[in-house]
Amino acid sequence: MQPHQQRVVDEKTELDKKATALSEFIGRNPIFETLDPVEQERLKEQCEVMCQYSEILGARIAAFAA
Repeated sequence: MQPHQQRVVDEKTELDKKATALSEFIGRNPIFETLDPVEQERLKEQCEVMCQYSEILGARIAAFAA
């Protein structure tokens, strides 16, 4: 794997960790329910975008083998 490809893999790994942590916060942490509803929506949107970004990185990684 080329160095620039490894950076993409590393970026996806870190992104997935952060997206998982945010998803768990939204779904399991009682503090989330105490936040302003507008902030709750922003966090949900952020989580969605992070997941979309991860999918794009995954597609790029899959293309490395092609």
